Amino acid sequence: MNLAEGVQIVSFGILAVMMIGAALGVVLSSSIVYSAFLLGGVFISIAGLYLLLNGDFVAAAQVLIYVGAVNVLILFAIMLVNKRQNFAPYPSAGLRKLFTGVVSLGLFGLLSTMILATPWTYATNPVTSETSIVLIGQHFFSDFLLPFELASVLLLMAMVGAIILARREYLPDAGTTEQAQTVLTLPERPKEMAAIGNIRNDSGDTPVYRGSSRRE
Repeated sequence: MNLAEGVQIVSFGILAVMMIGAALGVVLSSSIVYSAFLLGGVFISIAGLYLLLNGDFVAAAQVLIYVGAVNVLILFAIMLVNKRQNFAPYPSAGLRKLFTGVVSLGLFGLLSTMILATPWTYATNPVTSETSIVLIGQHFFSDFLLPFELASVLLLMAMVGAIILARREYLPDAGTTEQAQTVLTLPERPKEMAAIGNIRNDSGDTPVYRGSSRRE
């Protein structure tokens, strides 16, 4: 995108704040549904950063794949999984939170040191005339063919897992008594009812009709 330098800086700042805020919401939110929606906000913010870097195809793929497929799959899994058991609070939850905070601060310090120590310079090479779509396609089918195929298999496995979750049968809890199930029978057609009546009349019994299609 050919934008002014000030517009690029402001856009980058807004997208960065949105991404960091949504990421913190994903981690700190107590509702897993809200965390899934905030994760979609993180993906959209990353797509905006790709647009600022003139990666239009990567930004579109980010929205279509991560927001439209992965995030929706997470929401489907949350909605379809049947929560049957209330887990007791972990006794050492405070210690785990402290350990997680220390690890997170360590990673933040490591990344901050790497960013500050890296000499950021502008590239002086001329811009190639090929679009990002052509370059990505060439790399996908030459240098990164194996990761591309592995990603395809991973998406296929996710689709199969979603189908299994959606079509699984209801399993009763252990220890519950089996309830009597109502057997639904289709009403007989008039010809079948007449045949049953003739058979009963020949045998001397009174014909008995079942179903809701009996005509008086």
